[in-house]
Amino acid sequence: MKVSIITVVFNGVKTINDTIQSVLGQKHPYIEYIIIDGASTDGTVKIIQNYINSISLFVSVSDSGIYDAMNKGLKLATGDIVGILNSDDIYVDSKVISEVVNIFVSKQTECVFADLVYVHPDNLGYVVRYYSAAGFTPDKFAYGWMPPHPTFFARREVYEKYGLFNTTYKIAADFELLVRFLARHKVSYFYLPEVIVKMRTGGISTRSLKSNFILNKEIVKACKENNISTNYLKVYSKYLTKVSQLIRKSKWRS
Repeated sequence: MKVSIITVVFNGVKTINDTIQSVLGQKHPYIEYIIIDGASTDGTVKIIQNYINSISLFVSVSDSGIYDAMNKGLKLATGDIVGILNSDDIYVDSKVISEVVNIFVSKQTECVFADLVYVHPDNLGYVVRYYSAAGFTPDKFAYGWMPPHPTFFARREVYEKYGLFNTTYKIAADFELLVRFLARHKVSYFYLPEVIVKMRTGGISTRSLKSNFILNKEIVKACKENNISTNYLKVYSKYLTKVSQLIRKSKWRS
């Protein structure tokens, strides 16, 4: 099976090299790697061009934000399966994509997701938090809880049938997309109980109290738009889960 991996980036000179090497180092032989750059000005493009012969498609144009850029990548993807790896994330080893493909084949599922670990931005071996998708069911969306999006893979026809990212969302378009797929349209999924992605801390959704407020407001909106009953009390209860993830971090070692 052919796998399209999409990385979107804007001024990611400090991290994009790690991400590219993580994808190009995968052992699965049929990978289409698409990089969508938002017209970076910090040297990101120069790093990407060092790998231009190994990248399937590289686009560098201004966009309207991260989800607009992701949609551009999704429209260009031709793989049977599509995954999105952020420009400051990496796969934990070279077997990740092969494992994911094996699940799609053996389980005949439409989506696959797994676990990830948050790591220190300057020390990828230092785990800050363990984000597990174990026990996920679509009713957890009402509590603001979703599988970790960087571990999420879907068959391309799922996007074609149910749509791309809703760009009216500033922070939680990934949450809305998963709600739409897994809860509203009941797309089949399989949970792989392994850590497959390392994610640097400091993302936009956790950058400030204002970002958290916008995130949770959009989570409530996404639930209501997809016919899930929720409220702010339920959504904010997810922070109790995050405390347990901080405690569990020491149980995983790369």
